[in-house]
Amino acid sequence: MPLNTQPNFAEPGRRDFRAYTSGDDFYEALIEAHRGLSDAQSEALNARLILLLANHIGDLRVLREALRLARESAEADAPARATQP
Repeated sequence: MPLNTQPNFAEPGRRDFRAYTSGDDFYEALIEAHRGLSDAQSEALNARLILLLANHIGDLRVLREALRLARESAEADAPARATQP
């Protein structure tokens, strides 16, 4: 199964009228999960979440593709951040 990079958020039994609604709900839940945590706790939460979701996906080919795309995106963003004051 190839990595799905298209919006793919859903909640069973729920019908969204906008494609991004469930994604917005996930983002809100993610922000709420970080609320009140220190930077170190927030980083630990992110690391644990990554490992839990990677375990759920399980397919190493998909995970390697996700890692490659995330790395490429981070490298592409690096020059822009380096020039910011």
